[in-house]
Amino acid sequence: MTSNSIENEKIIEHPVESNTQKIVKHDSEKSTSKASTNSAANGSSQKQLLGLAKKFSLDAAFLPENKQAPLEDRSYRRKKLNQLRQQQNMEAIMLRAAQYCSDGTITDRADQDWFSHFVTLAEGISNKVMQDLWAKILAGEISQPGSFSLKTLQTFRSMSITEAKLLAKACSLAVTDARKKNIRVISGAYQIPKLFNFFNRQRQQRIDLNRAGLSYADILTLADNHLLFEQETESHSLAKGEKIQFNYNGKQLSFVASKVDCILTFYKFTPIGTELAHLVADNVDNDYLTALKNQLAENFAVEG
Repeated sequence: MTSNSIENEKIIEHPVESNTQKIVKHDSEKSTSKASTNSAANGSSQKQLLGLAKKFSLDAAFLPENKQAPLEDRSYRRKKLNQLRQQQNMEAIMLRAAQYCSDGTITDRADQDWFSHFVTLAEGISNKVMQDLWAKILAGEISQPGSFSLKTLQTFRSMSITEAKLLAKACSLAVTDARKKNIRVISGAYQIPKLFNFFNRQRQQRIDLNRAGLSYADILTLADNHLLFEQETESHSLAKGEKIQFNYNGKQLSFVASKVDCILTFYKFTPIGTELAHLVADNVDNDYLTALKNQLAENFAVEG
């Protein structure tokens, strides 16, 4: 029996991981060294602050009063610089987006209201990496209108580079169905407890996602950004020999139940996370794939 999608998904609770804190005692020499290091860092942060103030025309307060331009002129200059910066950002994004667009004819036109919202949210992005991702969003929406909702744009606008990298890491560990509509990070498997297997310690397995680079704290961060559901879900109960098929970053995988009543558990991407996952290129992690096969071997044979 073959199933291409997971049915009857259920939400299951996940215990919060315990964090242990270590208190390290320093001797007087280390304390002195640390103090001097902090002093150097403070000087560096002051220079960075002054640099940002100059760049955004907010450095007048650092100058003597007789050298300060009138307040109205300073305000006008700052607004003008901001407008020029926004214009420069959008032109860079448009140029990058053009590189992701094809020459083929498309049937639907992009929504102008959507584009107006896009500009409002993207014009403040000056980081080159984030500009590239915004360009991919724009190209994807123009090629296929409706690919990215306004809610997704607003969520992405609030994300940092670090959070975007976490999403990319989750995508590198995720499997999808044939249509790429449902994206999941498999977290483990178990056999439904019954009298004959209740005391079997091998009845349940957990995937060590932390070793793969995705800790539970990372999962919580993704959940806070509405990209991943915090609570795990699970598949329907599979009969012995029943198969579930997934796509793992372009590679076909089949999970074949080795026993009766076997269940897969996983973290599921939210609709917003699913939309943004299309920005991430396929990247197979062979070490993770090997770990997946080994750690689920008690209940599932992973083929592919």
